[in-house]
Amino acid sequence: MDLSIWKTARGATFSFSRSTRILAITDKAGGRDATRSLMTTFQRRIAEWWSQFLTRATLWTPQWFPKMTIFNSPQERAMAFPHMQQPSFLLASLKSDSINKPFAQRCQDLVKVIEDFPAKELHAIFPWLVESIFGTLDGILVGWNLRCLQGRVNPVEYSIAMEFLDPGGPMMKLVYKLQAEDYKFDFPVSYLPGPVKASIQERVLPDSPLYHNKVQFPPTGGLSLNLALNPFEYYMFFFALSLITQKPLPGALHIRTSDCAYFILVDRYLSWFLPTEGSVLPPLSSSPGGPSPSPAPRTPAMPFASYGLHHTSLLKRHISHQTSVNADPASHEIWRSETLLQVFVEMWLHHYSLEMYQKMQSPHAKESFTPTEEHVLVVRLLLKHLHAFSNSLKPEQVSPSAHSHATSPLEEFKRAAIPRFVQQKLYLFLQHCFGHWPLDASFRAVLEMWLSYLQPWRYAPEKQAQSSDGQARCVSERWAPFVQENLLLYTKLFVGFLSRALRTDLVSPKNALMVFRVAKVFAQPNLAEMIQKGEQLFLEPELVIPHRQHRLFTAPTFTGSFLSSWPPAVTDTSFKVKSHVYSLEGQDCKYTPMFGPEVRTLVLRLAQLITQAKQTAKSISDQCGESTAGRPFLSWLGFYSSDTNSSYPANDLDEMGQDSVRKTDEYLEKALEYLCQMFRLNEAQLTQLTLALGTTQDENGKKQLPDCIVGEDGLILTPLGRYQIINGLRKFDIEYQGDSELQPIRSYEIASLVRLLFRLSSTINHRFAGQMAALCSRADFLGSFCRYHLMEPGLTSRHLLSPVEQGRSVGRVRGPRLSLRFLGSYRTLLSLLLAFFVASLFCIGPLPCALLLVLGYFLYAMAMTLLTERGKLHQL
Repeated sequence: MDLSIWKTARGATFSFSRSTRILAITDKAGGRDATRSLMTTFQRRIAEWWSQFLTRATLWTPQWFPKMTIFNSPQERAMAFPHMQQPSFLLASLKSDSINKPFAQRCQDLVKVIEDFPAKELHAIFPWLVESIFGTLDGILVGWNLRCLQGRVNPVEYSIAMEFLDPGGPMMKLVYKLQAEDYKFDFPVSYLPGPVKASIQERVLPDSPLYHNKVQFPPTGGLSLNLALNPFEYYMFFFALSLITQKPLPGALHIRTSDCAYFILVDRYLSWFLPTEGSVLPPLSSSPGGPSPSPAPRTPAMPFASYGLHHTSLLKRHISHQTSVNADPASHEIWRSETLLQVFVEMWLHHYSLEMYQKMQSPHAKESFTPTEEHVLVVRLLLKHLHAFSNSLKPEQVSPSAHSHATSPLEEFKRAAIPRFVQQKLYLFLQHCFGHWPLDASFRAVLEMWLSYLQPWRYAPEKQAQSSDGQARCVSERWAPFVQENLLLYTKLFVGFLSRALRTDLVSPKNALMVFRVAKVFAQPNLAEMIQKGEQLFLEPELVIPHRQHRLFTAPTFTGSFLSSWPPAVTDTSFKVKSHVYSLEGQDCKYTPMFGPEVRTLVLRLAQLITQAKQTAKSISDQCGESTAGRPFLSWLGFYSSDTNSSYPANDLDEMGQDSVRKTDEYLEKALEYLCQMFRLNEAQLTQLTLALGTTQDENGKKQLPDCIVGEDGLILTPLGRYQIINGLRKFDIEYQGDSELQPIRSYEIASLVRLLFRLSSTINHRFAGQMAALCSRADFLGSFCRYHLMEPGLTSRHLLSPVEQGRSVGRVRGPRLSLRFLGSYRTLLSLLLAFFVASLFCIGPLPCALLLVLGYFLYAMAMTLLTERGKLHQL
């Protein structure tokens, strides 16, 4: 129990809170005024004495206070002592309950607290409650761990948390309750995304209106900058940042993101605040029949400095008089929708500015932020919903003539949401992912996010007409403006994907699937023509391009509502495309046409590698079948040593078998067909280029060496040779070239026996080194016989060595020595046991059998010695 309550015989009431160490005394004779005066004058001394007494006491029991009354919930304690309602008391009580009570009981108490307490008391607990749910910004405390909470694993906790955090649930009621009183909460600037933090620290206001009129400068001598946020903004900041700041637990690696509470809450918030049907629901009243919360103060009409423009001092802007409320009441309808979208975009996408992106092109640049696969999946959910939200406009509202003052704020917001708030930050985010994501199958999440953004027609309410021959649906001309105004996201990112695909193993089914997905999307009928039309509009000569004119589309002046200054539609399509490109890449950008000769060359190289990968997959499948069929019987007992120097490197095909080969072949075949359709490649070109890469086998049926040139230090791989190695088309024969006695113990060897035989052979070699050297130096048959058994053959005479290994082999001259390691092999011992077993069948004892084996080996060794010496004479 955190709070102890008891009464004295005279009617005085004492209460003591262990967590806060607060003692309160109420005397009936003095009444309420006496209590207040006592608390202000005498209570401190009594509380100090009582705290010391309870701290030092080792044992005390309730029997001392027979009339003690116990309260179990924060509401009962607070209602019993209204004079004790200090802000810290309720907070301390809830903190104590968060440790001692189960999750379900804590949530029930929180619901009652939110319903019963006024906003003045709830204001003190709100920051703590938000942190206890979403975790701290430094990631130390995980809170409720919503990213790992799943309904099928923890159904009770999941249902309680989802009900509590629902857009219409108790937590949002608390937010609206505080919103009505216009409370502000400090949020540290140091936890904002990198470009935003750097801009504010340089006293330059970021281009997003989300931060306007919110920066609070520290007092004299202070170092930290804060944002003054209203309750809704404060809640959404923590909710969005918890996706980034909270590190996943070790056991969360195998959790499906789409099943987690956080992912589902994002979907619910998007559906609630960005509705595809109807309007945004009004805020829930904090009490039945009570007034609705007042809307948040709107952004005042004031210019600001953005990236690429002159830097205006924030200090002057903060100190000067600023209007806090917009006079336009219609814009209040969607302020929560605007805030939600901007918070999500800023926290999830705005980690790279244009200047930072240009610096990241340097190979020596360090990554400032690395998104996770879960992060990318949540962003994809946002993009899909934004397409559905924007496409919910009626056809008559989409036309430029419909853009007038007669339209509602929600319709204006639907039209401007993607181009105004999302496009630039998403482009920089995708550029970073394409350039820095690992070359593995996890890139599939980034790929699908990109493809989802490129296909808004998939999320339109009307369905596209299916073609009569059952082929892919034709992209309607209605989407031509979207393709043209997002030209770089189609063309430049496609080139970025080509460079990634040329460096991946296309034999892997997962990589082949990614190539197939991209080729299928871009091969949709009429899409390539739209992209070509957009490129033609951009490349059209223009006499005068006003300096920074594209800023009209990306950074309008914000007067009042975020959308009230959205510029009227520009009828010059060419100017719109140019503005889009210059706003994302800068005025001095060098554009590479997607259907130009440079990109066509890359597509031809990809087509070559696809053809080669198909042949390689078939070869791997054939080799796996042959090795399985020809494997000896002893391999099933674990005595067969796998060939570590096989012709092909290991990949997904080794684990998935023939079904994987079939899928890979299907993906690559369709991808090649789509690429030929997009770029008008013919079969003759593909056949000629495939033959030029030299994928045919030599007369021995073995793969040739990778393509190399001879340099001063030996063989040097050409770019073609690197592609051949990456795709498993060719490889060098790699064998162990160190001391054979010191190579790692293999799976077909007995470890303890190998170590014992090594010590024995080392002792013999050390003791008889001189005698063995003398025998091997003889020029007769005995010397040849000893050299055959005691000398290792020269490595340089058997294999090609790298320049580094050639230098090492010059000084590596080993003398004659005896090796007994072969006796530690399972195969050798099993062969000896089989030989003795067969001899026993013919009534031959162990000793005669051993003599016969020794005699047989000597005859074999003599024959091999003669053949070896004859071979050396032929080489001379």
